[in-house]
Amino acid sequence: MNSITEKIFKNKVALPQKFLLYGFIKQGESYVYKKNICDNQMEIRVVLDANGNVDAKVFEFDVNDYYTLYLDENAAGGFVGGVRAEYESVLCDIAEKCFDKKIFKSAITNALIDYVRNSYGDELEFLWKKFTDNAIWRRSDNKKWYAAVLTVSERKLGLDSDRIIEVVDLRMDPKAIQEITDGIKYFGGYHMNKKHWITIRLDGSVDIKEICRRLDDSYNLAK
Repeated sequence: MNSITEKIFKNKVALPQKFLLYGFIKQGESYVYKKNICDNQMEIRVVLDANGNVDAKVFEFDVNDYYTLYLDENAAGGFVGGVRAEYESVLCDIAEKCFDKKIFKSAITNALIDYVRNSYGDELEFLWKKFTDNAIWRRSDNKKWYAAVLTVSERKLGLDSDRIIEVVDLRMDPKAIQEITDGIKYFGGYHMNKKHWITIRLDGSVDIKEICRRLDDSYNLAK
C-alpha cells in the first residue's frame, strides 16, 4: 500500500461478500475493479485479495503506463491535484461499502466476528452512538438478538480491577447458566436478563471453539 491507501484503509476489515456486489471481478484469488477518471484519460485499477489487502494504481492511456505523480506529496498543480482527489474519492467509496471498521482489539473477538460472518452472513450492528465499541448480532429472519459484543471494565463484572476487556453476551438455557457461571470467565449476562443470558470473556481465557459452539446455541435459542 502507498501512503494514501494506508490512511484510507487503516483499521478496516474487508467484507469479501460485498466485492462482487460493488463491481469487482474475481480473477484467480483476487478481485479487480476498474474505473475511468479525468475525462477518461486515466483509469484507476484496484486489486483486493481475499484478506482485503489493497493495491490501487492509476493507468494513463496516452502513454500506456502507470501515472505516479499524484503519490508525491510535494507535487502541486491542478491536474495532479485532480488525479489525487479522484483517486482518493474512489478508494474512500470502496472503503465505505466493502470494508468495516476494525473496532475490537482482541484476536478472539475478531475471530468470532469472522465466524459469524462466514456461518450466518450477519454483520455487527452498532446501535449506540455514545458506545461505539459495543454492538449486537441479530437474526435476519425475526430480528431477535442472539449476541452482543461489549467493551467493559472488569469491575462492572464484579471483579476488583479497572482493566478494560471485550466480552460477548449470549443466550443460554437457565440451568446451563447456573452450572457454568464462575465469576472468572463466565458471568451473568451483563446488561441482560441474567436468567437467560451469559457473559463470556474474549481475552483468550475461553477457547474460541467453545465460544462459537455456544454462539450457535444462542442463535438457535433466538428462534
